[in-house]
Amino acid sequence: MTTAVVSVSPDAPFTEVARELYGNAVRAVPVVDADGRLLGVVSEGDLLRTVERAGDDQAHGLRSRFAQRRDATGRTTAGELMSAPAVTAGADLSIARAARIMHDRSLGWLPVVDVDNRVIGVVGRSDLLTVFLREDAEIRGEVADEVLRDTLHLAPGRVEVQVDDGVVTLAGTVGTRADARLAVRFAERLEGVVGVVDRLTYEVDERVADSAVAPMY
Repeated sequence: MTTAVVSVSPDAPFTEVARELYGNAVRAVPVVDADGRLLGVVSEGDLLRTVERAGDDQAHGLRSRFAQRRDATGRTTAGELMSAPAVTAGADLSIARAARIMHDRSLGWLPVVDVDNRVIGVVGRSDLLTVFLREDAEIRGEVADEVLRDTLHLAPGRVEVQVDDGVVTLAGTVGTRADARLAVRFAERLEGVVGVVDRLTYEVDERVADSAVAPMY
């Protein structure tokens, strides 16, 4: 997460929003109230979709990129231009979950807010890429300790864990089919995991056991 956040007030004029985007080399800025609470987001796309383009003789830089001092619909402030409500992330949201949200919503970044909806940072695509720089040994230890031992309470050595370039392979025998499915699912959710190869077997298929119990009348 990046904590140095560029933001604008809802009454910021069109040219100020354009200047912040261009001057800070960002594609969107949060719109916040006087207390720092998020109201919406203005993106470069919001401006470019509505702006009246200037001719080729306009100066380069800010004016040539965003053309005039207001958009074609007459909207002149960030509050009028912004998209709301904004898609946000909580401070405790995992990077993996943030990546899914950004992918599903076709977003380049997410504002990060606290419990009072105050902007405390932003998560961008570069932040997401950092999770895939984790060492294989670190991922292996997390799978073995947090998933298998602490969450599923499996005895050490019952499941072999191998990690190669972020791909986790689970091999061994667990108690039930549900345990096997949960082991794979929890491993997939860990930051830095690219994929999971499931080579697990199980002693009991609870679906078969449940169907074998005849109802009593």
